[in-house]
Amino acid sequence: MNEIYLVGLGNPGKKFSNTRHNIGFLVLENLSKKHNSIFLRKDKLKCSCSEFKLNNSTYKLFLPNTFMNNSGDAVRAIVDWYKINLDQIFIIVDDKDLPLGKIRFRKKGSSGGHNGLKSIIDKMNTQNFNRIRIGIGSPTSIDGANNFNTISHVLGNISSEEKSILNKVYKRVIESLEQLNSKKEEFIINELNSFHENQI
Repeated sequence: MNEIYLVGLGNPGKKFSNTRHNIGFLVLENLSKKHNSIFLRKDKLKCSCSEFKLNNSTYKLFLPNTFMNNSGDAVRAIVDWYKINLDQIFIIVDDKDLPLGKIRFRKKGSSGGHNGLKSIIDKMNTQNFNRIRIGIGSPTSIDGANNFNTISHVLGNISSEEKSILNKVYKRVIESLEQLNSKKEEFIINELNSFHENQI
């Protein structure tokens, strides 16, 4: 039985549940719901976990309980517990450097200033891992207050206009994740990287 490990990055807790920084959580919550699976807290994995079977594969979904800046602790716990290689995991994450609704699948790379990716790179001592980045667009710049603006943007709630675009993105990402066991990875990478929300 093939196993597929998916980790969504975000911050635990109700007050963060609809923020742009929690897009990784939102994708996996939608995927889990689609397959009638629920998330259960597993303290030894520092995550809430959900599992379902699809086309001879077991999908294991993880939402870290560690807060974004310590996401690497949860990824480390998953790798150690299941005795897997980091390249068997797919990280799903928001990206303020991509336009809203754009998707980028990469097999390695720097953190790009994202604290969740930075924590994983630090804890795992490598930049070589699969990440699916979902664009949230960049904050409008306010002179001299860029830093605060970035924080307020990523931790701001998703607007209804953004939600209608992001729902299409979630659908596309979920369909690709469901095909991880049947299509070549390169095909899925190309499919996601060329996605435009007007296609749906």
